[in-house]
Amino acid sequence: MPAIKVLLVEDSLIAIELLQRLFRNSPEEISIVGTARNGREALELIPTSNPDVVCTDLHMAPIDGLELTQEIMAKFPRPILVISNSVQDDDTKNIFGLLQAGAVDIFPKPTGSDYTEYERVKERLIAKIKMLAQVKVKPRVHNNSNLSASLFSTDERTLRAIAIGASTGGPQALHKIITALPQDFPVPIICAQHIGDGFLTGLINWLKEDSQLTVKVAQIGEIPAPKTVYFAPEKAHLEFDLQGKFIYSNFKASTGTCPSIDILFRSVSLRYGKSSASIILTGTGTDGTIGTEAISSAGGMTIAQDEQSCLVFGMSKLAISSGYIGHVLSLNEIAPLLISKTTMAVAAN
Repeated sequence: MPAIKVLLVEDSLIAIELLQRLFRNSPEEISIVGTARNGREALELIPTSNPDVVCTDLHMAPIDGLELTQEIMAKFPRPILVISNSVQDDDTKNIFGLLQAGAVDIFPKPTGSDYTEYERVKERLIAKIKMLAQVKVKPRVHNNSNLSASLFSTDERTLRAIAIGASTGGPQALHKIITALPQDFPVPIICAQHIGDGFLTGLINWLKEDSQLTVKVAQIGEIPAPKTVYFAPEKAHLEFDLQGKFIYSNFKASTGTCPSIDILFRSVSLRYGKSSASIILTGTGTDGTIGTEAISSAGGMTIAQDEQSCLVFGMSKLAISSGYIGHVLSLNEIAPLLISKTTMAVAAN
């Protein structure tokens, strides 16, 4: 395999030296093709160095990491990993602002300037860079109003629950969908998002700021209610008991991911049958395909995000290839379809 070409953007000479040393001492094939002290220098280097991944700090002048991310996505779309002291668990505004701007992932910079601190995170950092190198980033997709009229035709289904599964790129995609739904949206939405430990609270708080719906972690014993978006907790799978109340489970999914999309979708299919809908969004891995089959077999509606609007066309690609997806939609089409289907159901009742 050819070496992964990385551009480092960092205003601290010490941090640049430590990162370069880390990658030099790594058995993985990572090549530093350039270093820049700020976003302006980075934008000058990208056309000639053509990096596979850009690793950037956040706070720099005259162009910081946020503005650099926006510029790269507009001019030279490619995976961006933000490595910064300002993307810790409680830096919600920074983290999700960067993700919304187009960064694929974030990585908290080790505290201190001791090389041993960097050594401790070496495996996790290299794993992220390897994953990002496989992401095919595309220019941002503009709104598409040419929705097929057949999508809005009435059918026999009355939606009572919508389940959404997402992985890499999911926070941005979920934000796009959830913030487009009205405050009287009559159906509960239940989500399983693969996300790093400690970041779920930040994601929920970010969605709360812009959404008209209630957004929260599903609690044991709750029954899903309209106008509410529920998230599976960290380190547990979300399911229903026989009374339709939320329960947590800890047995491993076949995919090894937690929370498991497959487990959530399967439980939703058993509880809501043909009144259920599932949506597979951007992400890596195989999670969600088995659950999509369960929703489809129960007579529910199945939706997958299309390749053009996916940050990572992995999970939805597998779900589509399984033959159990009823609608393949761009990210901009999903919320309008949900609003149309639920509006029809309310009107019919």
